Amino acid sequence: MFELPLINLSRPAAAEELAQLKRRLSLDDVLLGGDQENIHRRDAVREIISAVRRGGDQAVAELAAKYDDPTLTIDTLRVRPTAIDDAVRNINSKLLAALDTAIDNVRRFQTAMLAPDAPAIEPAGATPGGGAQLRIQSVPLKRVGIYVPGGAGAYPSTLIMTAVPALVAGVKSLCICSPARGGQVAPVVLAAAGRLGLTEVYGIGGAHAIAAMALGTDRIPRVDKIVGPGNWYVQLAKRELFGIVDIDSFAGPSEVVVLADSSADPRVTASELLAQAEHAPGSCILITADVDFARRVQADIGRLLADLPRRIQTEKALAFASAIVVTTDHAAAVDLANDLAPEHLQITTRTARRDAAAITNAGAIFIGPWSPVAAGDYLAGPSHVLPTSGTGRFFSGLSAESFRRRMSVVELDSSALAAAMDPLCTLARAEGFEGHARSAEVRIGEVKSQ
Repeated sequence: MFELPLINLSRPAAAEELAQLKRRLSLDDVLLGGDQENIHRRDAVREIISAVRRGGDQAVAELAAKYDDPTLTIDTLRVRPTAIDDAVRNINSKLLAALDTAIDNVRRFQTAMLAPDAPAIEPAGATPGGGAQLRIQSVPLKRVGIYVPGGAGAYPSTLIMTAVPALVAGVKSLCICSPARGGQVAPVVLAAAGRLGLTEVYGIGGAHAIAAMALGTDRIPRVDKIVGPGNWYVQLAKRELFGIVDIDSFAGPSEVVVLADSSADPRVTASELLAQAEHAPGSCILITADVDFARRVQADIGRLLADLPRRIQTEKALAFASAIVVTTDHAAAVDLANDLAPEHLQITTRTARRDAAAITNAGAIFIGPWSPVAAGDYLAGPSHVLPTSGTGRFFSGLSAESFRRRMSVVELDSSALAAAMDPLCTLARAEGFEGHARSAEVRIGEVKSQ
């Protein structure tokens, strides 16, 4: 029976075991590593991007036929709108209702969290009520590309969790890329697109889909931002093209950290851990200060894994970057959770809300025994596109705000400019920019002469 590694930090050797686990979770090797596999991936992605840049639609079609579906041609890259209508019409009614529930929950949550523009303020020195203002103007992105993976399965939830926040933000043009298999994009993904009113869907995946959306072709107009998860080739393509296009983040394997104590149900805890490892690759880590509880969870993982449909893939994921970590006390457990900055943090402790308030680094927090990560994955409301591999230290999860740009607007009157003149010109001349100072002085001169 499989046994998840247990790292007991009261043992001297455990510190190095934990350090090794952190290294496996890190993106450093994928992004910077010099081993042959990483070099091959990066070189392959650069060649694909170069081919799309040179060859446009023809290159995309050839790459799609090679990597996605051999039946694809230039004329069949885009899914026919009638195929989307058929998918909605033919989908199981219970599944369609589930899609609608998820769409409604995500739309309501994203609408509620969309921040209003900050109120305008008057600059120092301005004539009160004279019309001088400093303000923020928020506008939606014009066009967004959404990547929906399709290699190992169909993921309509990814489309919902990316497209709905964009629509709530006011994005008017969205295109979807998802690998075609057997001559078609997964019908359930097309049905989700249909329920969202989205008709621009391309049956392409991988690095060539990212390159097509970022660079643009005759048939696939370029986008302003690309969002959505994907394999290493997709992620490396997003990284290579960042700056030409905005991206949501660079995502590693899906992960969960469960912070628990003996008040939690070991079997429920084990099932939460297995759910994330099921992604394969996926990482799951239990942090607890109770070694007896840890061993009960360890035993339940072995039992539950035995009849899991994706047992082989899940076991491989568990062996790579998963563990049970027993800390010296509960405070140390909370500190370690913050240090790992996980994509998903599930807290099942006697002091769960207090523990959650102490968390500063996580993509999303799930509090209590009735809040499985799966609820966030499918329909709770927040997007399930979240920072992974410790990047929760500086990235936030995807939301409606991710699809809006904020522009500062400066509108001064003569009194405000006059009040700013001395420090403005002093700073400009200190930097050697005489023209900057004069561009302000000439205005004051004109005002005084009137």
